[in-house]
Amino acid sequence: MRRSPSPRKRLPVLAAALALPLVALTPPASAGTLAPVSATLAPLLSTTTSLTTLVHATDVTTAERAVRQAGLTEITRFAKIGVVAARGSAAQVRAVRQMPGVTYVENNDPLVAYGSTGTTATRSAEARTTLTGANGAALDGSGVSVAIIDTGVDPTHPAFQGRVVRNLKSLCTSGTATSCIVDVPTNVDTDTTSLGGHGTHVTGIAAGAALTLPDGTRVGGSAPGAKIVALSTGLAILVLGTDSALNWVLENHAAPCGAGVPASVCPPIKVINNSYGPSGGGSFDPDSATVQLQRALAAEGVVTVWANGNDGGDGSQNLSNPPGQDPTPGVLSVASFNDQGTGTRDGTVSDYSSRGLASDSATWPDISAPGENILSACRPYLVICAQGLQPENGPGPLDLGTYNVISGTSMAAPQITGIVAQLFQANPAATPADIENALKSTAYKYSDGAPYEALGPYTSAYDKGAGLVDTVAAARSLGAAG
Repeated sequence: MRRSPSPRKRLPVLAAALALPLVALTPPASAGTLAPVSATLAPLLSTTTSLTTLVHATDVTTAERAVRQAGLTEITRFAKIGVVAARGSAAQVRAVRQMPGVTYVENNDPLVAYGSTGTTATRSAEARTTLTGANGAALDGSGVSVAIIDTGVDPTHPAFQGRVVRNLKSLCTSGTATSCIVDVPTNVDTDTTSLGGHGTHVTGIAAGAALTLPDGTRVGGSAPGAKIVALSTGLAILVLGTDSALNWVLENHAAPCGAGVPASVCPPIKVINNSYGPSGGGSFDPDSATVQLQRALAAEGVVTVWANGNDGGDGSQNLSNPPGQDPTPGVLSVASFNDQGTGTRDGTVSDYSSRGLASDSATWPDISAPGENILSACRPYLVICAQGLQPENGPGPLDLGTYNVISGTSMAAPQITGIVAQLFQANPAATPADIENALKSTAYKYSDGAPYEALGPYTSAYDKGAGLVDTVAAARSLGAAG
């Protein structure tokens, strides 16, 4: 399902300046004290700029009261983690820090997208033809929905027709005090309206239909049997928009199409793809809404997958995507592997794939998956797709240039997202910790790059994590038949 080697076009992974939070780690503000703020918000507090912030408190009622008393205007709220997003002046943000019960205030940081199909090297395609899940069907991700937080998706693309069960758009840059996430019809192309393309390509890698193109090339995602819930943040990615999307999944993962829609039509969301992050990586922030949300998701059985970033490195500094550094079981960061266009399992770590700090294993990626020269769904008139080097016609006579080759850890992460759907099909009772253990304990130890070192029950490396994902071995470890 991969193309032959070709010149590489690397895209920025949707870089989200996301911090990782736990409200309990910071005490509430009290009289005479100020709640701490994120590193990017601190220098803005002395300006006259209008700010958008995420106000954390002991509970959402306390956060709402603090926002109101400080004179800020509420945009939206994340009730399960006690956060209210609000906008106002720097003076009003300074005032909210003094309100009782406020624990943390963070900035609405800008994010960027980190930009094959590598299902041969991952053995995902092999798993579909040799193994069956607990539902007795071929191991293709059926019975699972995957959520893709990205620029959007084109549901009319031949890779997705009939499988986008919920299509949502984040309007949090101009939202109201109700919900920032709004429904759009499942046949509306949210990628074109955001001038993106990144999200369609990513979605195709995770769950695109298995198809044969006119020239005989086979394409398709890791989980072509999975259903898709698309959450469009638009081309300008901000933490508030992506956090609102994570919060929507937290509140709706069990029945993403509503309580009246059977799981056979619209299965529960079990995994979320996040191919974005801050450019240049950064330190893990345990006080961010992003971390609180993904930890709450893990507690409710949902795996969160992050692209590790496209900043390369040599292990002398931490360039990994901050939220992916969360040690919570079921939060996964993905490095990019180059299978050299042949499907080899003894390829190399992509030169652009972000490395962690060699002396700090907490910053290392969790696992590797192919991310170079990935052929996936892409409309030729969209910004990111136009940068692809090898457009291919789709299966229909009017599908002109509807597939293209792009590289990046953005492309590696959805390989894992689709594989996680396959693993949940293999064992629906698995926990996020079980999924992470299955992936890491069975990973193939390709030798390129830094040496593996003992890290808890596994071995890992600062550039490639536990090694290259092995879908067949991971699925068998969870009880897949075949």
